[in-house]
Amino acid sequence: MRNLKDLFYKVSAVLILISAVLYLTSPLIASWIMVFSVVVFTSITLSSPYPGKSLRGKRLFNMQILSCVFMLAAAYLMFTSNNLWPLAMLAGTVFLLYTSIFIPIELKNEKRRE
Repeated sequence: MRNLKDLFYKVSAVLILISAVLYLTSPLIASWIMVFSVVVFTSITLSSPYPGKSLRGKRLFNMQILSCVFMLAAAYLMFTSNNLWPLAMLAGTVFLLYTSIFIPIELKNEKRRE
């Protein structure tokens, strides 16, 4: 089950990137792909809470949820043909990149402390 969840997580992340590029040529199709992939990405993120107990790790997970909110906003803005969607997407991407770097480090530090 975990492998299937990881596969959907990775495929939805790639589809988010593809829809951002596809928006240049086919905005309507890209908008639908973006909405679908962001909903899948967000649901998988919400169903996989932070496994550790540290306060810093829980804050990092909350930042990861915030990045999903920014991506949902970007999907909505893309769907309504508002040109601010790249800004929301960039904000979500920065938060997601930050958390994807520091959550594994925090988990490793928790294991070392125990």
